[in-house]
Amino acid sequence: MVTEKRLATPLSRDELIDFMQSVVLNEQQHEMDPFYVLDLGVVNSLVDTWTRNLPMVQPFYAVKCNPSPAFLKEMAALGTGFDCASRAEIETILSLGVSPDRIVFANTCKPESHIKYAAKVGVNLTTFDSKCELEKIKKWHPKCALLIRIKIPETSGATLQFGSKFGALPEEIVSLLQAAQAAHLKVVGVSFHIGSRAINFLAFEDAIAAAKTTFEAAAQLGLPKMHILDIGGGFTSGPKFIEAASAVKVALQKYFPNEPAGFTIIAEPGRFFAKTPFTLATSVIGKRVRDGIKEYWINDGIWGSMSFLKYDHDDVICSPLANCGSNKTTTFKGLKTYDSKVFGPTCDPQDMVLEGYQLPELGVNDWLIFHNIGAYSSSCGNDFNGFKTSAIPTYPAISDKK
Repeated sequence: MVTEKRLATPLSRDELIDFMQSVVLNEQQHEMDPFYVLDLGVVNSLVDTWTRNLPMVQPFYAVKCNPSPAFLKEMAALGTGFDCASRAEIETILSLGVSPDRIVFANTCKPESHIKYAAKVGVNLTTFDSKCELEKIKKWHPKCALLIRIKIPETSGATLQFGSKFGALPEEIVSLLQAAQAAHLKVVGVSFHIGSRAINFLAFEDAIAAAKTTFEAAAQLGLPKMHILDIGGGFTSGPKFIEAASAVKVALQKYFPNEPAGFTIIAEPGRFFAKTPFTLATSVIGKRVRDGIKEYWINDGIWGSMSFLKYDHDDVICSPLANCGSNKTTTFKGLKTYDSKVFGPTCDPQDMVLEGYQLPELGVNDWLIFHNIGAYSSSCGNDFNGFKTSAIPTYPAISDKK
């Protein structure tokens, strides 16, 4: 279970700038390499927000969203569960001292070697949506508890929908439950996902209604009473989370009222927890003016931490910071801004991070700070052209406020 809120508060803007200055001066020396700051106070605040608004839903953080060791360690300390999709992710979580019963192996198509590993280390809850997967589980992990992943109506308006790849179709559910029954495998619940960055949270009612139908189908087949509902991800922080939480609670009350003790509801949020705690610092490595547009190059980009811009045109929040090792002021507040373009460091002409963005006049070795950039950033970047996303360090920070 999620523990009570720890004594940590988010950094103020001034504290964040001060911390970044200290990293540049004390850690970066003369390298001017990109780095992340992880605000542990924000992590604490997000876990507290989840617990207050969805106390009946246990979060299993989706490791794929951001596998930063410092971040995972904090999430583990706060008592969350973990959604792992591979042996490597399971190994990472177990190395933190997390009990295997706090892991759901939430991948509907797993390599056999990964299934064998899960059996070996005692990860005993996984998802499936095909008879082929049941056969593999029967062979290598027959004692594993199963969640049938179902395809739900795609009504959430999500940026990324998952129905084309994951989830049993409504007409497949009964035959899959029968196949599990014949194989003497334990189907203990239902899972679904409304899609990444959903905007219509009434989709939770459609999804939870479909899950209820699946529970009823299992009961009609004489399967042991199922007791886990996995409502997946699709959550973002801020006002949208309050809206989503309200929709979930209304749907749960409608379709799963008065469930007995032992009935468990879990979720697999990634972006909700990972996005806002991380800030990325990049340095300006080059500049020019072309057709009146000020153009800059920075040392991270589309092939690195901002690979999500290829498919997920999220709002980018960027602020300039002067070279912390110079005698200049540390911010550009009040200075005139110009129409600007920002490129990443690689030789790919599509490696463009910002276009038509207002920035003050910057120089080489000044910094551009990207806020709220923890979701699918470091985890999706690569080392194209030798610019190593995997080598970007993360510096955990905590506010001095009591």
